[in-house]
Formats: sequence, structure tokens, C-alpha cells
Amino acid sequence: MITRVYVKNCLSFQEIDLEFNGGLNIFTGPSGAGKSILMQELLSLFALNEVKSDIGEVNLNNSRIKNEEYDINFEEDIVIKSIKKDKTRYFLNNQSISKKSLQNVSNSLIKYLSLRDTSDFKSETLLDFLDRFSSKNINGFKKIKDSFDTSYKELIDIKKRVNKIREDEKNLEDLKEFAKFEIQKIEEINPKNNEYEELNGLKKSLAKKEKIEQVVKKASNIFEYTNSVNELLELMEVDSSFFDETINELNNIIEKSTDTLSELEDIDIEDTLTRIEKISALIKRFGSIEECLEYKNQKIKELEGYNNISFEKEDLEKRYIKLEESVINLAKDISKIRKDSLKILEEKVNEYLKFLYLSSAKIVLNNKELDQYGIDEVIFQLNGVSLQTISSGEYNRLRLALLSAIVEFDIGENGILFLDEIDANLSGKESDAISKVLIKLSSNYQIFAISHQIQLTASANQHFLVDKKDGISKVKLLNDNEKIEEIARMISGENVTVEAIEFAKNLIK
Repeated sequence: MITRVYVKNCLSFQEIDLEFNGGLNIFTGPSGAGKSILMQELLSLFALNEVKSDIGEVNLNNSRIKNEEYDINFEEDIVIKSIKKDKTRYFLNNQSISKKSLQNVSNSLIKYLSLRDTSDFKSETLLDFLDRFSSKNINGFKKIKDSFDTSYKELIDIKKRVNKIREDEKNLEDLKEFAKFEIQKIEEINPKNNEYEELNGLKKSLAKKEKIEQVVKKASNIFEYTNSVNELLELMEVDSSFFDETINELNNIIEKSTDTLSELEDIDIEDTLTRIEKISALIKRFGSIEECLEYKNQKIKELEGYNNISFEKEDLEKRYIKLEESVINLAKDISKIRKDSLKILEEKVNEYLKFLYLSSAKIVLNNKELDQYGIDEVIFQLNGVSLQTISSGEYNRLRLALLSAIVEFDIGENGILFLDEIDANLSGKESDAISKVLIKLSSNYQIFAISHQIQLTASANQHFLVDKKDGISKVKLLNDNEKIEEIARMISGENVTVEAIEFAKNLIK
């Protein structure tokens, strides 16, 4: 149960510091005062909505959460904090926790219901619930469902591959010719790794060849004067070894250069430039020679695949037929278990409908074409007619009964419910019926609800008023007299009458 909430700088709220008891906690106040902002921020502290406040903190006791990763056990008190700067960070018992991990922890404790969300009667939503319920309560179901999910995914993958092969077969000859053409274009050039760099180096050498030959011819004249230099050094009684070594090194360099130039004699500059141009075109198309060669190998594999396509298709079609039979059998097993779970859900829904002046809800599984949910479609009926033909009031009450039943199975006892305008736009009788259901639920759950109806508000264990003045929203816990005045305001408007006060007192009694 939530015992305290602290929030700082949340849109129109400067600061919120509230303490809560168990049971039914109701928020009322004028339209636009900030009730929904408050509700959404409470959810954000559990990572179930986007955080709007700079700092948030929620304290829980008897949390009934078990999480080995964060060293939390049943019945333990926990503290969740959020800090928002450039991004939002969450802490659980002073340990940093990711948003996803906090959501996983919160989903075992909290359920959020809003009448604005109309997806609860969708077949897919109900099938997801039935599978959650069956996984928790029926041995072996999870293994069957996991096997179905894996096999169905493989079935769809094979189907896609078969369809692609069938599509390819229509254009098989064109695909073969294109693959051959692409391979031939690359093989005609037959590029090698690092060849482009080597050719560019050769191009530079060829460009300097003639100039180097001219300069070598002039520089070689120096060797005609080596004897004279040696004679001079001898007369000057200077050791000539340094000069000899230098002349020998220079001679080696010139000879090596001459040999290199001789090798270039056989190279055609035009052929080299043409080769560079062809390889440059490949690099421009593919990005590099490595990627070009990878593309060629890919086309070779594709060509091999096209040649073996009929064998591959036949093999896949056989696998598909065999796997489809297995998947359908798994779907039938799942369907049988879902029907048993559905009976339990139907009984629980009708149990809540007694409090809502409704009866005879029928939930059935119809067969449909196989898809990712199996072969089942959930159909709801009330008094033998489809939901499309019932009134909005009946629809909302039936929905509350369904949600209440699902909550009971999903989070068990001692969970926390958040209800956003659950009694909006209802008649007095309908609101009274919803009030009775929530009073029943509040014996097992801590409930936080925004209310616009006096019946539910009068039943609150704690009544909080949300008000807004000069753009600043505030929330306060009402005492008994203030609660009477607020219910009277809801009855008669801003000008509270004596009759409204008396009616509010009697309603609370």
C-alpha cells in the first residue's frame, strides 16, 4: 500500500506531500484544477507514465513484491524515487533501476483503469489475459504456449520464404541472366585487393620516369672526378674512406633507380590509365574492391540458389505442411485450456455484475483462421445480445465488472488500483452501482480514483480536494466537515444550499 507521496515542480503543482491510508482514496475538484495531472504523476512514480516533476518519491509498506535482483521480499517497505534533469532516473531502495525493470516490478502490484480506454473487450486483449491466467494457474500451459509461439514464428518464416521463391520463379530467367551479367562484368576486370593503390603508385612512377632519366644522366658525371678527389685528399693527408663510402652509396642508388626505370620500359601508360579507370568505376559503385568481390560472391550464391530453387521450394513446402499440422494441434490444446479459464472469468464477471444491476454476461470462444493468437476469438454478450446493441451505461458497467475481475486475477489481493474518472457521465443509479463495486474492491485493494459523482465520493475512506488558484494547483486531505461541504458543492454548485448540506450528511451516513 502507498503510505506517502512527495512531488516537486510538476506542471501546475509546486509541491505535493500527501499521506494515504488503505481503502478508497477519492480526488475531487473543479474541472481543470489538476486532478488528472496528479493521477498521471502518481503513475509516473512507478514508471507507468512519463515523469513531469523534477523530484518524486513514493513510500510503500506491505508491498507484497518479491524481486531477487533488487533484494526485495514480500511484506517489505520500499521507497521509489524519480529525478528528472536531462533525463529521468529511477531509484528503488536507493539502488538505481531502469525504467523497464521498474515497470516489471510495478506491474505485479498496480493496475490502471480508465473508461477512456475501450480496448478491454478486444479479442486480442482478452486472449492475452486468458494466457496470463492459464500460465499462472494451469500446469503445462506455459510450455505449450511457448512451443506454439516458437513454432508459429517458424511457420510464418517458411511461408514468407516459399512466397518469395514462388515470386522469384515468375522472373527466374531474368534473375539468372542478371546474376550472370553482374558476375561477368566484375570477372572481366578481375580486380585484386590493393590493386588500385598499386596502380596509382605506378602511375606516379611513370609520370616521373623521363625526368628521372635526364637528371640521372647529368648526375652521373660526378663519377668522372672521383680519382681527382681521392688524389686531393691523399695530398692533404685526409682519410678518404668517408668519400669512398658516399660515392659507393650514391652509385648503388643510381643503379637501383636505373633498374626500376628499365622495368617501367615494358609498361604501357595507356593500359595502366585504362585499368585505373575501370577499377575506379567499380570502387565508385561498390565503395571498395572488397565490397565489389563480396557482391560477386553473393551473386554466385544467388545463381546457385536459382538453379536449386525447385528443390528448395519442394523441401520448404513439405516442412510447412508438417509444421502447420503441429501448430494447429498446439492451438487446439491452447483453446481447450482457454475455455476452462474463460468459465472462471465469466463467473467472476457475473459476480461483479450483481452489484451493478446487470446479469447474464456470456463469454465464448469462436473458431477463426489461425494467426499469432491461435484459432480463438473471444466474443462478449450481455443478455444474449452483442455489445454493439447495449446502452453506454450498460457497456460501462459491464466493462467495470470485466476490469475488476481481471484485476483480481492479475495482481491478487493487496494490490493498488488507479481509476481515472471511472464514474464520469453516469446516471445516479449507475454511479451508485459502481460505488458498491469499488467499496467491495477496497476491502482488498488500495484504490485511488478521480470522481465526479457524489455516490462514490461519499464512500471514500479519504477524500482529497484538488483546487487551482492563480495558476497554482494544490491538493489537501479534507476533514469530515470539509468533506460534507465539498459533496454539497458537487450537488448544488458553487452556491451551496442548506438542502445540499443535509443531503451530503445523509449520503455519508
